[in-house]
Amino acid sequence: MTDSKKHDVLIIGSGGAGLGLALRLADHSINVVVLSKFALTSSSTYYAQGGISAVFDAADSIESHIEDTLDAGAGLCDPDIVRLTVTHGKSSIEWLREQGVVFTEEQNQSGETQLHLNREGGHSHRRVVHSADATGKAVSLSLIERAQAHPNIELLEDHSVVELITKPNPDLPNQKQVIGAYVLDTPNNKVITMSAKVVALASGGANMAYIYSTNPHSSTGDGIALAWRAGCRVSNMEFMQFHPTCLFHPEARNFLISEALRGEGGRLVLADGSSFMEKFDPRGELAPRDIVARAIDHEMKKRGIDCVFLDISHKSEEFIKEHFPTIYQQCLEFDIDITKQPIPVVPAAHYTCGGVLTDNYARTDITHLYAVGEVACTGLHGANRMASNSLLECLVFAERASEDILKIISTIQINTHIPDWDESKVSDSDEEVVVSHNWNELRHFMWDYVGIVRTDKRLSRAMNRVELLKKEIAEYYGNFRVTSDLLELRNLVIVAELIIRCAQQRKESRGLHYTLDYPETDDSQPAQNTILTP
Repeated sequence: MTDSKKHDVLIIGSGGAGLGLALRLADHSINVVVLSKFALTSSSTYYAQGGISAVFDAADSIESHIEDTLDAGAGLCDPDIVRLTVTHGKSSIEWLREQGVVFTEEQNQSGETQLHLNREGGHSHRRVVHSADATGKAVSLSLIERAQAHPNIELLEDHSVVELITKPNPDLPNQKQVIGAYVLDTPNNKVITMSAKVVALASGGANMAYIYSTNPHSSTGDGIALAWRAGCRVSNMEFMQFHPTCLFHPEARNFLISEALRGEGGRLVLADGSSFMEKFDPRGELAPRDIVARAIDHEMKKRGIDCVFLDISHKSEEFIKEHFPTIYQQCLEFDIDITKQPIPVVPAAHYTCGGVLTDNYARTDITHLYAVGEVACTGLHGANRMASNSLLECLVFAERASEDILKIISTIQINTHIPDWDESKVSDSDEEVVVSHNWNELRHFMWDYVGIVRTDKRLSRAMNRVELLKKEIAEYYGNFRVTSDLLELRNLVIVAELIIRCAQQRKESRGLHYTLDYPETDDSQPAQNTILTP
């Protein structure tokens, strides 16, 4: 018989969104369990270098932050959501400081201590609050420490969600209500049943659909696939952001070189030291990420080179070590001294701008199911996320979701019997190589055909391969006991299909979606979101 556990709130994901929501709820005596697929620090939050955008500079303004976000989003941002998020910037930073997060400070001309603000691509002012060049790590460790000490929070590492459990909503015809999830307890190799009044997806993005990614290996689109299979709409999955500068080294495929490096004067150059960004955009290195990534991709393909270089060696050694200690130390481990030589870089999949469609309280199409952070499509990012707006979104919508949950949770009753997970007709796999082979094939053709530059033919080829893989994976899933790797692959092939389907529907180039068949933006009518319904 399968173990069964009951909770008030089940949160899937242990990054800034998941832990932010957990702490806000637990402070109101709500019983919360947080699942992490691997270690608590395996989230994208932990690896975020840059920072969190918020208006603190007297020369800056909320209106300017809104305008920059709308501009980066290429006509697809929801202006109301942008305003909602940006106006919560300062209070979100203050909440993090209350949780123990220490941000980098400086002395102003009057000798007073204030937050040091970086400037990143797309921003017209310095407004990126940071903790040196490891902001996400500082945020993640502080929230984990608070959550571990909280009596109302249970943290479970190495637990993967197999499937969400729903039932018909008795109050709303044709709508489902979530009542829990089947969860793989990986250390004990068994599927347990977790019932909950509320379930929140905070499982991050889907950037491991590509062979080159800046994300941790956990970013396999689990929450998006779970929500899709349960009946939620997804939106704007064609807008996969490729970070322009990932360290190019055979032993460091996933190491990000922060945009803040360019914000502090770093130059993109070819092997001979010549710059090229001015040919693509008057903002040069500080153009939005989609423009910079395409420029690098263009130069690499045009010249047949493996990478370009990011050079900040013209700055003083003291400045570089003070502002970028993590990047300096990491590059040094690969015999690259960034105080004396340029850094070899390539674009890599970095952020999923689309996701599970939500409203301004993080509610999805399924009653009592919420989606917070990169897993969600709130309308903030539109066709391209502006740098350092992502952690801000996590914090703001964790707060919004907590407000809504606190209003309703006392009224929720779960009287439905949930059947145990049935493993009676499956066996242990004797062909694990199938999983790893399919994983590699999927990520390679997504990179080749659904990457920075697309065409109708490339998308069609990718869809043909997805259809074949889906059949293979479904057959495998139906015959063998689930493992964490199999669950990831099953989710990733669904997410890949959603990305391709959205890309095929958009007959224009906009933001992060660039196609050679429709290279211009269609301004003949208002921009439309791409929405898929199960």
